[in-house]
Amino acid sequence: MDTIASLFSFITTPVSWIIVQFHKVYGAIFGDDSGWAWGLSIVSLVVLIRICLIPLFVKQIKSTRNMQVLQPKMKAIQERYKNDKQRQSEEMMKLYKETGTNPLSSCLPILAQSPFFFALYHVLSSIASGKKIGAIDQQLLDSAREAHIFGAPLAAKFMDSAAKVESLNASLTDVRIVTALMIVLMSASQFFTQRQLMTKNVDLTVKTPYMQQQKMLMYIFPVIFAVMGVNFPVGVLVYWLTTNVWTMGQQMYVINQNPTPGSKAQDAYLQRVLKRVESSGQVRGRTQRRTVKAIVAKGPDRNDIERKFITGLSKLGLVAQEDGTVKKGEVVPEGEGSAHKRQQPKRQTKAKRQTTGHTPASSSAKGESAADSKTSLEKRDASQDDDKPTSAGKSASGSSRQAKSGQRKGPQRPKHPSKK
Repeated sequence: MDTIASLFSFITTPVSWIIVQFHKVYGAIFGDDSGWAWGLSIVSLVVLIRICLIPLFVKQIKSTRNMQVLQPKMKAIQERYKNDKQRQSEEMMKLYKETGTNPLSSCLPILAQSPFFFALYHVLSSIASGKKIGAIDQQLLDSAREAHIFGAPLAAKFMDSAAKVESLNASLTDVRIVTALMIVLMSASQFFTQRQLMTKNVDLTVKTPYMQQQKMLMYIFPVIFAVMGVNFPVGVLVYWLTTNVWTMGQQMYVINQNPTPGSKAQDAYLQRVLKRVESSGQVRGRTQRRTVKAIVAKGPDRNDIERKFITGLSKLGLVAQEDGTVKKGEVVPEGEGSAHKRQQPKRQTKAKRQTTGHTPASSSAKGESAADSKTSLEKRDASQDDDKPTSAGKSASGSSRQAKSGQRKGPQRPKHPSKK
């Protein structure tokens, strides 16, 4: 560990300088030798680093979501080119380039924190050894060695011997209780952060190997932190516990305000938006309007949760607009589409049509219908007289067309007298 920490010695001086500046502020409040002054200085260092890493955290979220979406395509490429690893790698890189996805983006916050983590570890190890380092001179070194957090020195470790702990004016029991409690909290916060990501902020309609990997990491990471934590000084445990709590809170905010499409978190978020729209009659907040705007832009590509949200607006008599607002509109009943089908009248039977056609509406209508019927009968008789040969020809041709299958068309040969 010392060899790895020495590789990051170039950042040791800036880290120690930042801690000293925060110590001046908190030392004026709690006292220079107080454990709260040094502990809060480390916490403030974490907060400062994490604020600077927010852009990387946003990239991590986008990369993680893109990787979830691309998992089915990646699996198809692996199946298609399973015997050609080179072509498989080329197609993967092509897919990443087309979608603008960087697989390493999900690791950027951890990689960016690594130099600060190892620099802080190196600073605290030097304090435990009584060596000056960076911006920490002899006076600050003596003050840091006297600082205790709940009875445990900042530079003490869980695995330290009793003699080493006594040299720091502390009890081995106090050191192990404090360090064990912080290790448990550190591992639990890591587990809860990963668990809420898997149970609330994952698209449940996509079942991919990526989800299985994340589930494994949910159990592996806390174990790694627990094993490594016994070798961390108390100050480093304060640093890592603080960054885990920060990550957990940051993750909760993202899940509540910008959930993954198709996840349980999106369903809960849209239900909250729907309740606020129901109470106020409008979409409030830039984030909510941006969400509604994105749902409207998807059109028929909306998932079930987003369609449920649009239906909920329709029941309230509201229609979502392209700019993310809502306005009054027709209420669409559940189960019906936006375009209502034109209903065709039922077809009447022949008897009903004849009855309806001969039913008189009034006495005047009776006279008119009688005259019309008389005229029509005369015309019908005349037409029948004129069309007798034609109708006969038609009936003859019709009968010839109705010949049974298998018989020859045209005039049939007379049967033999014996077969009559």
